[in-house]
Amino acid sequence: MLKGIAASPGIAIGKAYLIDQARVPMRKHRISEAMVEAEIERLDLAVASTRQEIEAVMQKVAQEVGLKEAAIFNAYLHILEDPLLIQAAKDKIRNARLPVEYALHKVFSSLRHQLHQSSEEYVRERSADVNDVVARLLRNLTGQKAGQLAGIREEVIIVAKDLTPSQTASLRRERVVGFVTDVGGRTSHAAIMARSLEIPAIVGLQEITARVRTGDTLVLDGSLGLVVINPDAKTLAKYRQAQQKMMEVTRKLKKLKGVTAVTTDGYRLTVAANLELPEEIRQARKHGAEGVGLFRTEFLYLNRSELPGEEEQFEAYKLVAQQSLPYATVIRTLDLGGDKFFSRLGGQKEMNPFLGLRGIRLCLAQVDIFKLQLRAILRASPFGKVKIMFPMVADVEELRQAKVILAEVQQELVRRRVSFDKKMEVGIMIELPSAAVTSDILAREADFFSIGTNDLIQYTLGADRVNEKVAYLYNPLQPAILRLLKRVIDAAHQEQIWVGMCGEMAADPLLTPMLVGLGLDEFSTGSAFVPQLKKNIREINFAASKILAEKVLTCTSSKEAEDILAKSGGYA
Repeated sequence: MLKGIAASPGIAIGKAYLIDQARVPMRKHRISEAMVEAEIERLDLAVASTRQEIEAVMQKVAQEVGLKEAAIFNAYLHILEDPLLIQAAKDKIRNARLPVEYALHKVFSSLRHQLHQSSEEYVRERSADVNDVVARLLRNLTGQKAGQLAGIREEVIIVAKDLTPSQTASLRRERVVGFVTDVGGRTSHAAIMARSLEIPAIVGLQEITARVRTGDTLVLDGSLGLVVINPDAKTLAKYRQAQQKMMEVTRKLKKLKGVTAVTTDGYRLTVAANLELPEEIRQARKHGAEGVGLFRTEFLYLNRSELPGEEEQFEAYKLVAQQSLPYATVIRTLDLGGDKFFSRLGGQKEMNPFLGLRGIRLCLAQVDIFKLQLRAILRASPFGKVKIMFPMVADVEELRQAKVILAEVQQELVRRRVSFDKKMEVGIMIELPSAAVTSDILAREADFFSIGTNDLIQYTLGADRVNEKVAYLYNPLQPAILRLLKRVIDAAHQEQIWVGMCGEMAADPLLTPMLVGLGLDEFSTGSAFVPQLKKNIREINFAASKILAEKVLTCTSSKEAEDILAKSGGYA
């Protein structure tokens, strides 16, 4: 069993199909002066052919998947025009008199090394895009044919060192039931494409290509990031049963798409979706989400070399706001820092970035970038029911500063006679213990709260949520966490503002009755979890859930709380 990064959810069972990385024959000898211009002309022709190929792929993806997914390949076209690649290869041909294939190989090797040395994940992942472009150029130079994906005739799980977006887009959904790769991250283009195609995928497995051969049986759990190689009969039967159950549940849950999340005794809640990218709104609607409870705008800034402009952001926010109607869209302002970086924002490396310049702190330090985003959000507000939310607020002073800057942007738009929703709600994320403890103060100046339990648990317990050595501490049922949740919800309701939850805790069915009993108004989770969450809420009795919550709040340990919830069956 191997553990990787869960890139696209679902269970897949099938035969492995290993994609070999074909080597291009290289002429490493020096060429004569007379051959230089001919080699450069060959490169220009290869660039032109490669551009045509990429544009054809873009058109195919636009027709079969969507315009947003097709836009991924704009990055490929930019690479073809990048002097760090093409012009540098020409310089190698002229100055070192290298054959074009070898010149391109040398330039790419150097560029790849630079990308891999980056401390920023999204920069490292761009190596896959450059690799795909270079591979296409080399194939066009040498006359080699493209990979083996087109020849697949049975249901398989693709195993590769990496999959490019164009390879992922060419996967035949009826033949390819999943894919696993050695490298890549959740924000890589291939991972994004897999989620759009709803193909289970795991990336970052490091050694999967060394451990697997074509024909091996694989079990892929894309939700947990687990791969089982050649499972025994008992394990295989367990996963087939889980897969069948998942399919049956999916069929039943589809019927809940249009229903409301209301308890058996009439208490109405909202079940919204978390989005990372604008195109994910289609999945949210498909699964019956009642709007967007969290649009993580920082993902517009990642996987690129330049800051997104105001118009690009405006179009993204407008799309989500329109597609969310008649429900609301909560747009969280830029939350970079911690484990998400963008080098163009500058700043020095920090000893502990999770406790450094991130979230609203970064926005208050980079006011021009903050104002640009606020303008885009405000301009999008007339196209839907837009609400704005500030992340990582530590105290009321930060909230006040952010609201002052927002007011300045609003006045600017008034002077320019640009319309926006003047009654737009302004809320904050409750994800720091200081914010939770002073939630009564913050509730007087915010229009709503959204509890980010991932960070709230991490910061309250001092336990890194991805460190297995302290995993025993990272538990949402720790008494400290439960008391903070009650404090925040009560403070919000005291000031008559609504409170939602957008962390992983919101998707845990065992915790749903307790959270309902605590008085939570909105759950916001991954789109795939929305139908099940609606079903759970519709089976809960609100009056009984309040009694359950009160009982759990008296627990002195997380184990005690877990036992109470387990005995209740997770329902009240």
